Amino acid sequence: VIGYTEIVLADMPRDDMAHFNLEQVLKAGFRAKDLVKQILTFSRQADQEIKPVQVRQVTQEALTLLRASLPSTIEFRHDLKSNANVLADPIQIHQIVMNLGTNAAHAMEETGGVLDVRLTNICLPLLWAKNLGVKPGDHIELKVIDTGQGISPETCERIFDPFFTTKEKGRGTGMGLSVVHGILKNCGGAVTVESTVGKGSTFTVFFPVLHMSRPPTHQKERVLRRGQERILFVDDEPFQSDMTGQILRRLGYDVIAFTDSVASLRKFSLTPDAFDLVITDMTMPRMTGAELARKILEIKPDMPIILCSGLSESITRDKAEFIGIREILMKPIVMHDMAETVRRVLDGN
Repeated sequence: VIGYTEIVLADMPRDDMAHFNLEQVLKAGFRAKDLVKQILTFSRQADQEIKPVQVRQVTQEALTLLRASLPSTIEFRHDLKSNANVLADPIQIHQIVMNLGTNAAHAMEETGGVLDVRLTNICLPLLWAKNLGVKPGDHIELKVIDTGQGISPETCERIFDPFFTTKEKGRGTGMGLSVVHGILKNCGGAVTVESTVGKGSTFTVFFPVLHMSRPPTHQKERVLRRGQERILFVDDEPFQSDMTGQILRRLGYDVIAFTDSVASLRKFSLTPDAFDLVITDMTMPRMTGAELARKILEIKPDMPIILCSGLSESITRDKAEFIGIREILMKPIVMHDMAETVRRVLDGN
């Protein structure tokens, strides 16, 4: 979806209404990509992408998804006033909002109620910060308030412990709030809970503000880096082979694409000097991308190779580096990421 949408957008005038509509499709595709990454984060320790994050933007995106799943018995309110940034992984910030929001909704399943999410800036004095275990100073305060069944004082004491849960068997692992606590600890933040049985709960999250040296400016359209080198591309999925081939040709490259890894190896072995770069998928029948890379490097040890993968646990970066693979490019393939990675590998950076 992302790849073909980018291809069509590249040929469409910006003043065309269809251009705007396709941009919305592209944004939805990127959100889906982030959601998949979030789901994988639950099952393993995913690679973190630490960078300046505007908490308000991530919170808005998470709440849009959350709101769509709320039953009509739950009234949704939000007041997001902070535009400050935090140094963190945006996927993990998204995870915090979704976890707290989902828990609040579960607390009101039987009775209905109000889910209220607030975001504001706050300056924590020394004593308050010390009690929270954070540094004093400017913070972003996120409050998730529900009017549900509430939590007992005994439960509040243990609520951030791993595997502790008040949900029925089969309704959760008990890892949600401990994950929230762990994420915040890693980025220098904190989370607290206040609750009254029968009246509801308030979870308050504190993110340390990242003071930018200059205010963020409107991002200029990124220039795609191009080239004219010869590339051998291998992916057993015909649509992926076609789409990525189109992307690479638009960037100026001479591309030969294969959907059969064995056939691609046969072609390479006959004319190894006909290619400047090999890009291969990881998971393929008959011969995996890692196996193909090994055999290609036996024929031509200095051949640059990029490995594409939809699941980062299928091969680690250390293993790829040991084989001789220069880069791992995670699917779904985005045109800008492909352009940058190809140019970086070909230029030897």
